[in-house]
Amino acid sequence: MTASSNAPPRHVVVIGAGPAGYVCAIRLAQLGQRVTIVEKDTLGGTCLNVGCIPSKALIAAGALLERIHEATTMGITVEGVKLDLARLVAWKGEIVNKLTSGVGGLLKNHKVEHVVGTGRIHDARSVKVTTAGGEKTLACDDIVLATGSVPLAIPGFDFDRKRVWSSTEALAPDRIPQHLLVIGGGYIGLELGFLYKKLGSQVTVVEFTEGALPGQDRDCVRVIERSLKQSGIKLITKTAAKSFEAQGSKLFVKVDSEGKADTLECDQILCTVGRKPYSDGLGLDKVGLKVDARGFLPVDKRMRTSVPNVYAIGDLAGQPMLAHKGSKEGLVAAAVIAGQKDEYDARCVPAVIFTSPEMASVGLLEEDAKKQGREILVGQFPFAANGRALSLLEGDGFVKIVADAKTDEILGVHMVGPEVTELIAEATLAIEMGATSEDLARTIHAHPTLPEAVMEAAESVHKLAVHIFQRK
Repeated sequence: MTASSNAPPRHVVVIGAGPAGYVCAIRLAQLGQRVTIVEKDTLGGTCLNVGCIPSKALIAAGALLERIHEATTMGITVEGVKLDLARLVAWKGEIVNKLTSGVGGLLKNHKVEHVVGTGRIHDARSVKVTTAGGEKTLACDDIVLATGSVPLAIPGFDFDRKRVWSSTEALAPDRIPQHLLVIGGGYIGLELGFLYKKLGSQVTVVEFTEGALPGQDRDCVRVIERSLKQSGIKLITKTAAKSFEAQGSKLFVKVDSEGKADTLECDQILCTVGRKPYSDGLGLDKVGLKVDARGFLPVDKRMRTSVPNVYAIGDLAGQPMLAHKGSKEGLVAAAVIAGQKDEYDARCVPAVIFTSPEMASVGLLEEDAKKQGREILVGQFPFAANGRALSLLEGDGFVKIVADAKTDEILGVHMVGPEVTELIAEATLAIEMGATSEDLARTIHAHPTLPEAVMEAAESVHKLAVHIFQRK
């Protein structure tokens, strides 16, 4: 990355100030462009305000509460532990405010103009913004659409913020439900399901497919499903939620399990069946743009739409709908607008899931590699043989490495266990650099640490792991 050229600065309007939009705006300013960012809500978007950050704050609190109860195993007994829900929610809010204020400060320091209001495309060279003081028009050279996504509702379960929560309401509760019914066994549903179980709720998860976490490594998922059962969370698969009725404080949810009707009782419903890109009222038709059948706006590798000076980044630009992918796209769009030769060429995008235990994945699944016609070797090392994991009372799970049998190149890494959401960074770098399993195996890892499990998984690809026995 270099500073901007001698060309006159372009005026860029970025619509949306989430992790894609604000990152793009800051990088544009760093590269010498004139930038205006338009946001109708709070800076930071879904991620900082009602997504990644608040959920992980609450999950950390739930994990601490659980560890306090488990400390008796270490000979530590803590009595009189109680949860102050109002204080917990306030603490979560303090973290969010600190981060969103930080984003505001960064925008100000980089001289990015911040307009509060709802932006929409007027034409290829202007954006109209509806503000509290009326409508204003912003003339510009380029437009970057970073509008993110919103929770997806299903028929019969419209979000009313009382009986039916989206993830947004679940992250700002005024009570802990006695029995929470989660519709959707994806990563959001399971993260929040585990959280509320640790906070004292009885939890039932209803999933339409054959198992939890569709699309993830099935060996890892089996560990999560076992943990659900051990935690007392009921997972009901191959089941569709149809409707519900309220009788006082009780809710009766009608479901269909492979053709058999049933009714489940709870006092709170949480619907987490996915998210959809936000494009309503964005004015795409003004410049001849259309979203595809899934709601995404097609872009090329330089994040450009079919209109050369209109860019799309983040959730609107396609899967995976992850904050870090959106941020990367924002950096690419900024570089291209500033006249640099750049494109989105990431070989892989890591995914992290804050269940209990955690799960993380990057690169190809075993079955995907086989579908590509690759001959593969797979190495796996259990955390039960890792001293650091055992000292943390977290010996469940493993690290799995999928490598090309001919070249030894690492194709995918999948983990479930303690702090794997941190460990996945090494695996991501390895795949981006074209590393082999031997490269990882020959790299000295500090002892005693969790990353040693990555090294030994790499060794196990060729059945040379030291701390487990492998038949050749």
